[in-house]
Amino acid sequence: MTAKTTKDTISESEKEHRRRIITRLARVEGQVRGVQGMIADNCNCESIAQQLTAARRALDKAFYEMLACSLVSHIDASGSMREVRESTDELARLLSKFG
Repeated sequence: MTAKTTKDTISESEKEHRRRIITRLARVEGQVRGVQGMIADNCNCESIAQQLTAARRALDKAFYEMLACSLVSHIDASGSMREVRESTDELARLLSKFG
C-alpha cells in the first residue's frame, strides 16, 4: 500500500467516499470542541464521559470507512486474485494493529 495517491488516480466513488469521511471528521471535531466546552464549564464527569464516548465511536466509524475505501480501491487496482489476497492480508494486518 502506498501512503499517497495522486488526485488524478482517485476514482469518483473514492472521491465521494473521502468526502463523506471528511464530513464525518468535521462532526467529530465539533463533538470534541463541545467536550472541551463542557470541561471548561465544569460539567459533571459522567456527561463529559458520555460525550467522549460518542466522539470516539464517530471517529471509529471514520476509521472503518477509510479501511473500506482502501479495500475497494485495492481490489479495483488488482490485476489478479493473488494481488487481491495480498491487499486483503495487508488490510487485515492494519485492522489488527489499529482496530
